[in-house]
Amino acid sequence: MTEQFGFGDKVALVAGGTGGIGSRVAALLASRGAKVTTVSRSTGGDNHISADLRSPAAAGEAVAGVVSRHGRLDIVVNAVGVVAFGDAVATSVDTVEEVFLTNTFAHVFLCQAALPAMGKGGVIVAVSGVVAEQNLPGMSVYGASKAAVRSFDEAFAREARRAGIRVIDARPPHTETGLATRAVAGTAPRFPQGLSPDTVASRIVAAIADGETDLPSSAFTA
Repeated sequence: MTEQFGFGDKVALVAGGTGGIGSRVAALLASRGAKVTTVSRSTGGDNHISADLRSPAAAGEAVAGVVSRHGRLDIVVNAVGVVAFGDAVATSVDTVEEVFLTNTFAHVFLCQAALPAMGKGGVIVAVSGVVAEQNLPGMSVYGASKAAVRSFDEAFAREARRAGIRVIDARPPHTETGLATRAVAGTAPRFPQGLSPDTVASRIVAAIADGETDLPSSAFTA
């Protein structure tokens, strides 16, 4: 495809920007000339905001901070996520809340804050994942939280289009980020070898550049 989206004058916010996929996306955007700010609950460098996006106020403050510093916001990538494993009936209420707050609520709050701050031609990307296409036993809560993100994006994309903002829901297959070893509950099943985070990040940045509006799991393996 011919690149339709120039990065040189763009300002980007990458949520989960210290994680396996988010850090690679941030680096790629920066290498193309974008001014990139990362945000996560962990600490970071000069171009990083430490914030818990599960709070609507924190999401708003993160967006406002980027706009205050750079005068605009053109790209938002949400790669925030936690995972939990185990049968639904054995999953605690606290785990259900943690998974949905982080994976679903934080995304909704970030989109609510970002859309009014972005100008025509902007792009919002959510990394929901292949589990949003087909949930699996032992991953019911996690899969449901990601399916909720995909459903939200489907409608939100139509709302954002009125403001000239493109929304991309990215659903990569299992990726070797190490997330499965840091589950908030349960033990991961044996997964087949996953994709490289670099491969996934490159595909997401290419979709931003090329004007794509959806990244199903098949788009990462074709």
